[in-house]
Formats: sequence, C-alpha cells, structure tokens
Amino acid sequence: MLLALGAFPIVHPAAQQAPARDNPLLQPSPLPYGAPPFSRIASADFRAAFDQGMKEELAEVQQIAAAPQPPTFANTIDALERSGSLLRRTQRIFNVLLGAHSDATIQAIDTEYSPKLAAQRDAIDLNPQLFARVKSIYDRRQTLGLDAEQIRLVEERYRTFVRAGAALSDADKDSVRAINQERAQVVSTFRRQVLAEVNAAAVVVDDKVMLDGLPEQDIAAAEAAAAARGLNGQWVLPLQNTTQQPALAYLRNRALRERLFKASTSRNASGENDTTSLALRLARLRADRAKLLGFATHAVFTLDDQMAKTPENALALMRGMVAATTARTRDEAARLQVRLRMDLPGATLEPWDWQYYAETVRRADYALDESEVRQYFELDRVLRDGVFFAATKLYGITFRERQDIPVYHPDVRVFEVANADGSALGLLYLDYFARPSKQGGAWMNSLSVQSDLLGTRPVVTNVANFPKPSAGNPALLTLDQVRTMFHEFGHAMHGLFSNVRYPFLSGTSVPRDFVEMPSQFNEHWAMEQSVFANYARHYRTGEVMPSALKDKIERTRLFNGGYALTEQLAASFVDLEWHALTADAIPTDVDAFEEAALRKHGLAVREVPPRYRTRYFQHIWILAYSAGYYSYLWSQVLDADAYDWFKERGGLTRENGQRFRDMVLSRGGTREAAAMYREFRGRDASADALLIERGLK
Repeated sequence: MLLALGAFPIVHPAAQQAPARDNPLLQPSPLPYGAPPFSRIASADFRAAFDQGMKEELAEVQQIAAAPQPPTFANTIDALERSGSLLRRTQRIFNVLLGAHSDATIQAIDTEYSPKLAAQRDAIDLNPQLFARVKSIYDRRQTLGLDAEQIRLVEERYRTFVRAGAALSDADKDSVRAINQERAQVVSTFRRQVLAEVNAAAVVVDDKVMLDGLPEQDIAAAEAAAAARGLNGQWVLPLQNTTQQPALAYLRNRALRERLFKASTSRNASGENDTTSLALRLARLRADRAKLLGFATHAVFTLDDQMAKTPENALALMRGMVAATTARTRDEAARLQVRLRMDLPGATLEPWDWQYYAETVRRADYALDESEVRQYFELDRVLRDGVFFAATKLYGITFRERQDIPVYHPDVRVFEVANADGSALGLLYLDYFARPSKQGGAWMNSLSVQSDLLGTRPVVTNVANFPKPSAGNPALLTLDQVRTMFHEFGHAMHGLFSNVRYPFLSGTSVPRDFVEMPSQFNEHWAMEQSVFANYARHYRTGEVMPSALKDKIERTRLFNGGYALTEQLAASFVDLEWHALTADAIPTDVDAFEEAALRKHGLAVREVPPRYRTRYFQHIWILAYSAGYYSYLWSQVLDADAYDWFKERGGLTRENGQRFRDMVLSRGGTREAAAMYREFRGRDASADALLIERGLK
C-alpha cells in the first residue's frame, strides 16, 4: 500500500548531475518560446541554478539600491523588473515539477531551499536603501510623467514592499524574517507529507467482487494502479485531494464505501504524515506576522488588498447563502434517506452514502446514469472539439500540437497557440492524468510570463488528476471533470492573452478573489449547446449525444446543488475561521475547532463534511488561498454576471469574445480589478445571476 517517497520516478533518470558549465538551467533555453529543455534537466541541477540565481539577483538588486544617482522610474522600478531572471526562470520550472512530477531529490531541494528563498525575498523586500528609492518614486508618481501602467506598477511595487514589512523597525523586520524562514520550512514539510499520505492512504482491494458497481474502465484503472505498485491480483483506489472520492458514487458495497471515505477524511491525522502540528504552527506564524504588520489577524491582512477588502464583506456574501443552501441540503438528505432505507431498512444516511444514493436517485428520478453520460466525454474529443473549439469561436485562436518540445513526463502534451491572424501567442502544456509523483487537484502554472519589456511570451501549464485508463482504453470523463478542463483552460487563457509591459503585472497577477473569475467564466461554455454538441459524442460510434440525454442533464442541473454548495461554504468558513485567530487563540484540537466553526455559521451538517478538512486543505496551507478560499464564491458572482452579459449580446461570438479578451483577459494587474470589471460590464457586478444560477432566487 505504501509507496515510499524515494520510490517516485525521477524527472529524467538517465540525466546525471552535470558540471555547472553544462547545467541547462543556467542559460536561457534555445527552444521556441524559451520552453524548458526538460530532456536535459536533472533534478539535482536545481541546486546550482538556485545558488547562482540568488547570487545574481542579490547583486543586481544591491546595485539598484546603492546607485549614486537619484531614484527614477528607469533606474529603480524598471531595473527591478529586469532583475533576477535566472532565479525566476529556475523557480518556475522547479514549481511545475514540484507539483506535477516530484521525486525524492526535488522534495529534498524544496526542503533545503524554501527557507533560503524566503530569506532571499526578505533580503530584497526589507532592504532599507531599496525601499527608500521605491518610496521616493511612489511619493512623486503623479509628477513624473508616467503612464497609467507605470503608475500602477509603482503603486503595486510599493504596496508589496509595505506588506512585506519594509516600513517596520529593524527589530520587527528581524521578527518577520524569522517567521518567514520558519513558515517556508513548515509549508515544505506540509506539502511533502500531504503527498506521501495521499499515496499511503490509497485503498487496496483484494476481491474484485467488492468493486461491484464501479464502471469497467475504472476497475481496469484500479488494477493498473495496483500493478504499478507491484500488487498483482489486487486493485487500488487512489485518493483525490477532495474529501469525497469519485468512486463513492458507484460502489454498491457499503463497507467499502465507508472504508474509502474514512481513508480520505482521516488523512494526515496520525502517524508519520500527521500534519496537525504543522497546520497549527502555520496558523500561529501567520497571526504573529499579521500583528507585526499592523493587522488584527491574518484574514484582515490578506483581504486588505483583495476585492473583498475585509473578512466581514467575504463573510456577508457567504452568510447570505447559508439559509437557502442548508434548506435545500436537508431536502436532498431526506430524499436520499428514503432511498437508502429501501435497501437497508432502518439505516441512517452517512457521509459515505451520499454520493452513491445521489447517483441512485438521479438514475431513478431523472433516468440519468453517470456511467452512460461518460461514454460521450472522451478526453481528447472534449479537448479538441470542446475546450479548443469554444476558444476558437470566442477568440479566434488556434492550436497545433508540438511533438518537438521536450516534456517532463510522457503523459504531457504541448500545443502551440496562435492568434486569428496566425501570429504566435504562446505554448500550452497539458498534463491531465494522476500519478504518485503529482500533488492532488487541478491547477495552472506559468513557465514563462508575457512581458513587452523583457520580450517574453507566455508558456503555461494545465494540470489535473483524472484517473489514467489502462492500456488500450479511452479516458472517459465525468461531467465534473469536463468542467475542470474548461475551468483550468480559463486560467490558461488569462496567462496566454496577457498583453502588458511589465512582468510584475502580467497574466494572472490579480487579486486572489478575481483570479478565479476567468476560469469559472470559461466553465459556462462546457454546456453551451453549439459547443456541447460538437464534443459530446459517443467514444465508440462518434454519434452526438441524444437530445433526450442532454435534456436529462439539464433537468438535473440543480440536483444535489445544496450538497455541493454546502461543502464549498463549509470549507470557506473553516478557512476564514482559522485565519481570524490571534496568535494567543490558536486551539490544540483541530477537529473540535472545525466543528465549532461550522456550528457558528449554521453549517454543521453531519452528512456533508467540508470539501477539504484542515489537515489536507492544501489550498490554504500550501497554495496562496489562506483566508482566500472564499474567493471561488466571490469570483462566481463576477463570472455569472459576465456570462449574463454574453447572453444578452448573442452569446458565443467573436465580437463578444474579443471585448472580453481586450478588457479583462489581456490586462493582467494593470488596473484595479473592480474598475476593470466595471468598465467591461458597464456597472458593478450583481449577485442576482449567481443566485438564479444556483436556484437560490
């Protein structure tokens, strides 16, 4: 069952640590778009690249800070934008591998260099000479003849310095440095233990009979997963990073459902991969840092430069959804309870029953079978005839697969993206299948960001964790996985369409509660009729999904919606409650704290656990969503409102797509997010469209 970290496949087993002069990371890549030469990179190469990159960046920054000339935009702000190119390039490549194809060496380097990189950042952000120059320009920004993008850059740079602690006393700066060092180390350990545990906690099944109900392609995938671990004659059900697991919708064996659910929800709660103390330590460190920076809590600090501005505003949005959501969830639970007792008289609905009986009710009441629906969602067709097709219709862009660009794993595919006039736009790496070396979830990364100043073009990745089919079988997706493809591609377009001068403002460099807007907006096209009809075809016959089956899907649009929103709200409230704590209020009992947080907000629904629980909530401990998981809901207000704008003006048209690209997707962080959206929409966003879409109004 346990796959040791050291057993992970390394990035390129044949590559050995080369002498520094031959290290491919130390020079810009000669490949198109500066694509990384993955076929030549060995994991151990990153040490030398990090060392050299940090050395070069510090020298460049010190030269800026100590310049004898008075500070100007050119010799300070512009110069900062040009500094640290080797380190930035190395970090981007490393972060892609750390998340998508890690190995023991990568993890050891992460542990070793996370505190070093934190110290590097502090050496720059807390440099008093440098800050004095930036502040001088900030104070005079309106009198220097700067254009709007330059003024925005100065303001954002200055804000970043202040939020890092540049205006603090020397003693407080030392405290911030110490916190950042420890924080980086704890995050690295947390990341490593979550990955180790998700592999260790995978459920091994000895008897195929227990898999009754699981689609044949999933059984074959489970058998292949077991064989990959040397477990011949057995089956492995890998875990995804969410609390609920996809197989729970199909498994008829209730005992196995319970076992799978408990393996998921008890992750990282005991043993060598217990993350309890790490989560508590991160909560305390963040609270300590917020206090030093003059904020009451980490939540107040985090939201101060987001669209929401305050935790109270984020909480108000969510609290407004609780009553209607829980009422619907209770109705859903009652229906499932009735169906459960038809099978097991007197039984009580449990969390591990929900997905199975939701699917049972869906089949009985709506005659909709998820396993039948999946026959029409073959991954490659969804990609080419769905995701790419919609993007071409909206934005005129086209895609050409490149077999000559090296990749970091055989499952990865690379596409060159071109504008409508044939001009080059960027590269897109697609990495869809789960493997033991990959973190859970789905995400977008940038290997290169667009910048007119630097002459760089975007290179982005989309990563997911879809079950890999066994050899010779198609990859058939659930509707949720189809939406995930559209979602992550929305992030990719945000990076690809960037059209700004300065890398600091490029692409997805926007507030956290705005960054999900383009991705969630793009999900809407998955069900748009002309797009859906183009990709929803039977994987064997190629026949379009019958309209009767599509109608069934439409009729179930709000089915189980109470559950879905309850688990999302629950995770969002848990996140904000952790980060609303002061350092002296950090609890010791994680489970009790979670329960109290859910009761406080009226979401202690026994059958519906949070989408993520504290110990494996990677968004808030590893990624950049601390006190920010609410942003998915905040962004949904924007994306639903924007989709309404499209519907009002003819929907999927080039004219509409071009306006959205020009006014939102291409601007990066060059404008304040609310003002940017207001200019596009003609008014502020209204929550009405979201409430109607969710069936709450």
